[in-house]
Amino acid sequence: MLTLEGVVIRQDAFELRADLNVPKGARVSVIGPSGAGKSTLLNVIAGFFEPSAGRVLREGRDITRKPPGERGISLLFQDNNLFPHLTVAQNVGLGIDPGLRLTRDQRAWVEAALERVGLGGMGGRKPGRLSGGQQGRAGLARILVQGKSLILLDEPFAALGPALRAEMLALVEDVASEIGATLLMVSHDPGDARRLGGQAILVAEGRAEAPVEVAELLENPPPVLRNYLGD
Repeated sequence: MLTLEGVVIRQDAFELRADLNVPKGARVSVIGPSGAGKSTLLNVIAGFFEPSAGRVLREGRDITRKPPGERGISLLFQDNNLFPHLTVAQNVGLGIDPGLRLTRDQRAWVEAALERVGLGGMGGRKPGRLSGGQQGRAGLARILVQGKSLILLDEPFAALGPALRAEMLALVEDVASEIGATLLMVSHDPGDARRLGGQAILVAEGRAEAPVEVAELLENPPPVLRNYLGD
């Protein structure tokens, strides 16, 4: 379980509060108006930004002050976290060893992961030679080899068209299921939340609310969400 216990996030005049639990293995969309703090919330969970108050817990263990690399978390941003000077296989291999000192078995695991996400035979290419969808797949291959129990997605497929985005969301779900991971995904598109299913955290008006069922939230949105969605 992921727990945010009395968390307060402050940046200049901005403030966001969160007091919630995310069950192990859950699929959770993080939705709300632009600028409400959705990405900031993920950065606090991942360890890139420290809260002003409160605690972040994983399975009851306090990780509030732990660096990102010690939190057991995979994070995928909009740019898919790919280094342009490295090959696709090397970018994926970073998920196993940041120094890329891989054994033969580990290199085989990288190739298997690329094959699994539909990039078989493309490991020698540079990210610049891949389409946007293929870059997203490379990012997911790295998540697969990492095998972390919590996956955070910060709108990595926002630039893709609707059909390809739906395809990538299905692949995300498959990868998370194979690993047995909890999944939190920031999205501006309620359609993405519906496709992912599960639960949703509404971030608005200075609060990250406790997760509720996606269908419940979108069918009966509070005024702030209704105004944002244009319903």
